[in-house]
Amino acid sequence: MRTRLVPWIILAIVFTLVTGFLVFTEEARSQSLSEYVASGLAQKPDNSMCLSCHQREGMAWPLPSGEVLSLTIDPKQYDQAVHARLSCQVCHTNLTGFPHPENKAQDRRDYTLQYQTTCNQCHPNQAKELADSVHTKLFQEGNRNAPICADCHNPHTQMPIQKTAEGLPAPSEHARIAQTCATCHAAIYDEYLNSVHGSGIIENRNPDVPACTDCHGVHRITDPRTAAFRLSSPQLCAKCHTDERIMSKYGLSTQVLNTYVADFHGTTVVLFEKTDPDQETNKPVCYDCHGVHDIQRVDDPEKGIAIKENLLKTCQRCHPDATTNFPDSWLGHYIPSPERHPLVYYVNLFYKFFIPTVLGGMAIFVISDIYYRLWGRRRRQRGGGAPIPASPSPESAESKIEDESVVAKGPTDQETMSGTESLRSEDDGPVAEDDTQEIAPHDSNPEE
Repeated sequence: MRTRLVPWIILAIVFTLVTGFLVFTEEARSQSLSEYVASGLAQKPDNSMCLSCHQREGMAWPLPSGEVLSLTIDPKQYDQAVHARLSCQVCHTNLTGFPHPENKAQDRRDYTLQYQTTCNQCHPNQAKELADSVHTKLFQEGNRNAPICADCHNPHTQMPIQKTAEGLPAPSEHARIAQTCATCHAAIYDEYLNSVHGSGIIENRNPDVPACTDCHGVHRITDPRTAAFRLSSPQLCAKCHTDERIMSKYGLSTQVLNTYVADFHGTTVVLFEKTDPDQETNKPVCYDCHGVHDIQRVDDPEKGIAIKENLLKTCQRCHPDATTNFPDSWLGHYIPSPERHPLVYYVNLFYKFFIPTVLGGMAIFVISDIYYRLWGRRRRQRGGGAPIPASPSPESAESKIEDESVVAKGPTDQETMSGTESLRSEDDGPVAEDDTQEIAPHDSNPEE
């Protein structure tokens, strides 16, 4: 029996050793390959044949529209770009030899749109997000100038994008992102550049300041003209303005969302967002008061709404009859404290104790009264106490009044004598005949 098992045992041992060796070598090969690629020593494709022509300065192609398409590629820029390890034919699949086949593009836009779906083969997730963006919807509606991948990411010069742990563009990319958007949105970029956000990015490279993609998205860019975007904008602003780590650096309140939602304006907006997200509301959201792309510091003398005159102008957009004292009712996005709005703070503090005391006293009074009326009466009845007389009816009340009047008047002489005889007959029993004779008085006259 043991002799039969020996070959199987040997075969199992050999199989285990071979499998382990193959797994080990595969892991080692993969690790060394990843380290090799990460080190930047991976072999680059041989694009020398293409660059022999396309690296020449001034190489261009005149188009039927009269435009001129530059065909020059800088080898140094391409070697540092993110696509440096891709051969030209990965994207230019129709250019496999020379001379190149005839291209039917009529203008520069036609030529760019020929590569609209080329990026999808390597970036499927980004392509899926882009399909739901407002840019793609505009293109589908017939706007051929709506941006595609190559309009934002030059395939020959696009540098690697630094990202955060969540996969979003790092703050170091904010300035580059704003400048990319400026190619189509130049007027908005000028407003943004002069705002507290834009100047913080372009001039100071402040990592705490939001870029275009922080508010509008990266690839799945939503339409800011819709009611849904308007209603959700307070949550959008709250991403940064409720972050204590960021706001503490600038002495700004993190209660902006709580104070807004507690206000009549914010309560209505939140209600619309939950019940009718597609319905327009006339209640103000953050950018109605602070601005959209031209947001300024609240203490800015010209536009800052911390200045009473500026705040009044802002309120009069919706409340044209607002007077000078109208803004005094606004406490800002700060919770009242002994240092800020002390009168409101102490009034609130008083009512925090006064209202529970009054309501608690009333509750104790009501509970004790219910106890007396229900349980107290039952306990007295079980203890032998005289029952509480019920309220007399109107008939019994009238009879009682008549009896009292009779008692007050007193009995007549006849009624008294009758009563006396009745009482005597009842007490002495039957009277004898001899007892009925009259006894003459002692002082009576015998002759009479």
